[in-house]
Amino acid sequence: MIIRPLLARGFWALARYRLRSEGPPATGSAVLIGAPHTSNWDFAMMLAIAWSHRFSPRWLGKHTLFKFPFGAVMRALGGIPVDRANPAGLVDEIVRRIGEGKRLLLVVTPEGTRQRGTHWKSGFYRIARTAGLPLVLGYVDSATRTAGFGPTIHLTGDVTADMDKLRAFYADKRGLRPGDFTPPRLREEQVPDGTE
Repeated sequence: MIIRPLLARGFWALARYRLRSEGPPATGSAVLIGAPHTSNWDFAMMLAIAWSHRFSPRWLGKHTLFKFPFGAVMRALGGIPVDRANPAGLVDEIVRRIGEGKRLLLVVTPEGTRQRGTHWKSGFYRIARTAGLPLVLGYVDSATRTAGFGPTIHLTGDVTADMDKLRAFYADKRGLRPGDFTPPRLREEQVPDGTE
């Protein structure tokens, strides 16, 4: 669809931010991290980044976004509703969709909220590991006024070592509201003294 890259070009021409992006893998499916996620503007930037790379992302959003009158628009923009009160089976559903053989570039905001929390939600990790997908590190950085896709990494299953790579990448990234960024850490990680 030619209109989306044109819209993305217009967005970057008007935005105070610049696209600085490595791009997702040329073929195959991947999980794309959207972080820091601190503002509603992150959504527009995510679409502009993806459309600049000429693909339409799928993304997970809370189920209330998909109610009338905006539900049809959200689905048309690639949204997949998630009921946070009943998330069981979400990873299996996503893996099933990937298993159907269609390319799926799934954007996940692992912070799960635009406000600072204590840890990231692990769904992105479980989806990528279960489906054997690479992880593309997307970002918005208010310090440099840039946004885009950073490196693509392959998860090893060593949660702490894998998350150390994410921590290194996001260490100098600042969202639109820097104080609301939740640093990359999963509940599943062990801290040095052996406690959760």
